[in-house]
Amino acid sequence: MSGSTESANLSLVELNKGFKIDNKCLTQLMKEKNLNLLQDLGGANGVASALEADNELGIHDEKENISRRKEAFGSNTYSKPPSKSLFHFMWQASKDLTIVILLGCAALSLGFGIKQDGLKEGWYDGGSIFIAVVLIVVISAFSDYRQNKQFEKLSKASDDIPIDVLRGGRRQKVSIFDIVVGDVVFLKIGDQVPADGLFLYGHSLRVDESSMTGESDHVEVDCSNNPFLYSGTKVADGYGRMLVTSVGMNSSWGQMMSLISHENNEQTPLQEKLSKFTPLLAKIGLAVAFMVFAVLLVRYFTGNTKSENGRFGKFKSGKTRIDDVANALLDMVAVAVIIVVIAIPEGFPLAVTLTLAYSMKKMMADHALVRRLSACETMGCATIICTDKTGTLTLNQMKVVKFWIGKESVGDGAAYSSIPRSLLDLIREGVAFNTTGSVYKPKSGSGFEFSGSPTEKAILSWAAVEVNMDIDELKKNCAIQHVEAFNSQKKRSGVLVRRKADNTIHVHWKGAAEMIVEMCSSYYDASGVTNDLGDDERMQFKKIVQGMAASSLRCIAFAHKQVQDSKHNDEKDSMMLEEHNLILVGLVGLKDPCRPGVREAVEACQFAGVQVKLITGDNVFTAKAIATECGILRPNDQEMIREAVVEGEEFRNYTPEERMQRVDGIRVMARSSPFDKLLMVQCLKQKGHVVAVTGDGTNDAPALKEADIGLSMGIQGTEVAKESSDIVILDDNFATVVTVLRWGRGVYANIQKFVQFQLTINVATLVVNFVAAASAGEVPLTAVQLLWVNLIMDTMAALALATDKPTKELMERPPVLRSEPVISYLMWRNVFAQALFQVAVLLILQFKGESIFGVSDKVNNTTIFNVFVLCQVFNEFNARSVEKKNVFKGIRKNKLFWVIVGITIVVQVVMVEFLNRFADTERLSWSQWGACFGISVISCPISWVVKFIPVPAKPIFSYLKKG
Repeated sequence: MSGSTESANLSLVELNKGFKIDNKCLTQLMKEKNLNLLQDLGGANGVASALEADNELGIHDEKENISRRKEAFGSNTYSKPPSKSLFHFMWQASKDLTIVILLGCAALSLGFGIKQDGLKEGWYDGGSIFIAVVLIVVISAFSDYRQNKQFEKLSKASDDIPIDVLRGGRRQKVSIFDIVVGDVVFLKIGDQVPADGLFLYGHSLRVDESSMTGESDHVEVDCSNNPFLYSGTKVADGYGRMLVTSVGMNSSWGQMMSLISHENNEQTPLQEKLSKFTPLLAKIGLAVAFMVFAVLLVRYFTGNTKSENGRFGKFKSGKTRIDDVANALLDMVAVAVIIVVIAIPEGFPLAVTLTLAYSMKKMMADHALVRRLSACETMGCATIICTDKTGTLTLNQMKVVKFWIGKESVGDGAAYSSIPRSLLDLIREGVAFNTTGSVYKPKSGSGFEFSGSPTEKAILSWAAVEVNMDIDELKKNCAIQHVEAFNSQKKRSGVLVRRKADNTIHVHWKGAAEMIVEMCSSYYDASGVTNDLGDDERMQFKKIVQGMAASSLRCIAFAHKQVQDSKHNDEKDSMMLEEHNLILVGLVGLKDPCRPGVREAVEACQFAGVQVKLITGDNVFTAKAIATECGILRPNDQEMIREAVVEGEEFRNYTPEERMQRVDGIRVMARSSPFDKLLMVQCLKQKGHVVAVTGDGTNDAPALKEADIGLSMGIQGTEVAKESSDIVILDDNFATVVTVLRWGRGVYANIQKFVQFQLTINVATLVVNFVAAASAGEVPLTAVQLLWVNLIMDTMAALALATDKPTKELMERPPVLRSEPVISYLMWRNVFAQALFQVAVLLILQFKGESIFGVSDKVNNTTIFNVFVLCQVFNEFNARSVEKKNVFKGIRKNKLFWVIVGITIVVQVVMVEFLNRFADTERLSWSQWGACFGISVISCPISWVVKFIPVPAKPIFSYLKKG
């Protein structure tokens, strides 16, 4: 079928929901890059008309219209693989080898028990183990399921990008998921193209299509040769508008995205360290379990078990039934396996995942979106933060507060009337056309609405209100010929304009004052007269700029030149704007106030041993003024300031040796390029620092990737910067960076608490079971009781200890070095003290409990079980702080901790008092309960006393440093 025939069919028939074009045609157009079909459809304007869209006004913003478009062309969402169900995690947990062995033991025990004692009485032993194992599998699976849901939620938030669209003649931000076919979308450097579409208007637009094609070369997009834009690609240069033609699964990238699931299998540094420690504990556990099993086996068959009524009974050759022997052997195997289960700290990864998920959720509430798990804990090790100025240390609320024409400062509105009309026209022209922002005036006349970057909005607002700029009228009278877009290296932008009235061509430049002044050979004075810009005048302008910069103002200059038409007739020459011998039109000073509380945030970092460096594109005077105001520089120490402040070019030109020598002392780098920022990060990392870097521009991507923690800005940051970062600071506020630092340290501290708690149980359980088995041929705890202890130790303790909020004390200590192991000497001191106490208590009760309390063997065994569990409850309190003696500080704020402690005690009471057959326990009297609590609570004063014992600074297990 020819393109013209297809076009005729499409243009004559209204296809769906009233639109004169359908998905099939639009998909074919984009997929084949079919310029002939596009021409037959009337070009981009013809497609816009068929989609009932207007290039200048966009689409109507009514809900009915948006809904109609979604019904006709689909929504901008991708179908993804279904999320994993709870049953999936249960199946994964049940495939663990130890769980399989325990279930096998339970099944055999159940069979022998029923055969021997009948169903009514014989199911208890095997059934109890089975129920306990299933309970552990369900709780573990539910915990994993919840964390997975949490990560999916955060991943969706990460994908939700705000997009600038034109609807009803008004520029506004909408979610990428709300983009519809027919939308007119604004694109600028660093943006992600949100859907497939056609180029409508723009300048110097180049797109990085490597995500689609794998080609690294940037593709130029224009109206004639290549008007096609594809979702998922990134804008590398220039700016423009596009008409959306395909969204979601109908877009070229839709099928690719549908295959991508945000499954997070990343191992964080902490998990890697702990995973290297796990095999050691597993080997110890296996050795102890084997020895316990061997001792029990030998003592059983030699008739040296404690009594006939003990755990395994007493073997008598020729008299003991084969079923009893089988049950005894199964019980021994179960106990041995459970010792291995307890010894292997499977709770380590769970605790890390829990605390990371909890921290990520809380950080989201504190305006920080974590994109990479490892960044949470790495941030706790940060020694240096390299920060931007605009929007991070400042409010990003720009306002023009100074205006200079020539060497004269112009005051408020009344003073503008004295400026010649011709000069005001040049200012209006230079502002209206040399901008990526826009001005919208509602028909109701309620005032202007400005969009764009804060700098653009401030200049547009000043021009519209103070200089009476009518941007719509100017656009009618002039036509843009060419644009040179702003980027952070050139720090300027230019535009070539043809005036329709006299057909003259004019170049307008706008940018950093020092750079624009260098391009000028003359200037306008307040009377509109042109004067030569000699050395003396340049020095005077330099002082004007420095004076504004010293007042923390950003200085922007405007320059102009009328050029010969012949110079721009050649297409090749027209690509280069005239940038020499310009006339300086004026200077504006923009004030961006420091954020409230930023000085306190900087001081908090410094107090925590984290150095803050300011890296900015502003000139050195503005940078010093802001750095002093924020507390990065101390105003009284001029000698230090001379050493601490450099410009990017100076830093770049140092020898490698000079850079390494000076980099630690630098506090402020002004007039820096993205390459300078990258160079700074590389030098700091070579010196062993853990570096966090903030960035918002596309060119910041290399530094964000190179840094240990890349922090992109959520408001001003481009999509390229966000994708290169580890954490997105949603409010662009430096105080949020400090919050992330505190949460990072909190992650590390919470993991240490849990590890200390779990190691205590590991040591105590292994020692008690081995000593008891070797000396009495019995173990003090049954398989079900050990499984309950394992549940307390893993899932419940992880929930209680891994969800503590970070304390102020964490910001009073130096950063944790990455080379330091998780388990410190302080922790081993606490572990051995508590384990020694628990071992001593349990062994005394094992051998002397019956005589001390005057109770039966069954009650004594229950007392041992009860004391052991209650010791873990009180040890959870002790584990809340590795160093601090007062472990109860701030405990009221952690409601989950109290819930876990309460559940543990309630379940323990139920197991002792009501589930006697299930847990193999005997009911205890009030006095016996009191004795159990009294013995267990002794662990608290022991913890307090032990923390007075000094320990060496050098950590134990130095081989862990390799992790």
